Amino acid sequence: FLDEIGELPAAAQVRLLRVLQEGELERVGGQQSLRVDVRIVAATHRNLAAMVEEGKFRADLWYRINVFPILLPPLRERAADIPSLVRHFAARASRRFGLSEVEATPAQLERLVRYPWPGNIRELSAVIDRAVILGGGRELDVDAALGPEIRDRAERPTDASNEPRSPALPGSTSEPGGLSDSLDEATRRHIERVLAATHGRIEGARGAANRLGINPHTLRARMRKLGIAWEKFRV
Repeated sequence: FLDEIGELPAAAQVRLLRVLQEGELERVGGQQSLRVDVRIVAATHRNLAAMVEEGKFRADLWYRINVFPILLPPLRERAADIPSLVRHFAARASRRFGLSEVEATPAQLERLVRYPWPGNIRELSAVIDRAVILGGGRELDVDAALGPEIRDRAERPTDASNEPRSPALPGSTSEPGGLSDSLDEATRRHIERVLAATHGRIEGARGAANRLGINPHTLRARMRKLGIAWEKFRV
């Protein structure tokens, strides 16, 4: 599966075309061609036909991959799918973060359905992850997860036809208060609470990794990324 194939640079497009045409590839640093038999499934949010016209995407590669196109409407045009997606993402996040499973209230679902979701599935998934973490296993904190700017848009009906097709995701920058920053901070606090409860113990049946439902190596990597020092929790 090749996600966002429209972002492939020209050199990579040539290499992929060779794989599709000749069924051969060379490993990085290798001297011999290897025969491969693969089926490519690719996805993109770009208009590849327009990119071909503009000379930004190879026409021969486009014809090769455009054998059986499937057009997936944006999430704002599939509002009926949002409640099921919210339940799925909430259950998945609860398991990942070691929290009790929670569900959205009817009022929360209505708010989520009203929001146009310019970032589509990825944005919805990130918001629900954040809502699960902020709720701490007690509730799905949708209001805090949406933030004031997004919440204001979600509280009023919107005309989907007037929404831009591909605006930047709200909070996708690294500026303070952005969605990714807030999610990292909420994750950090949750991990620190679990470490405090386990007195800094990471491995074993009573360790933090087991409580969070993740591999100890994964937990250590996440702690390094978030700047969490487990030593301060040791008793």
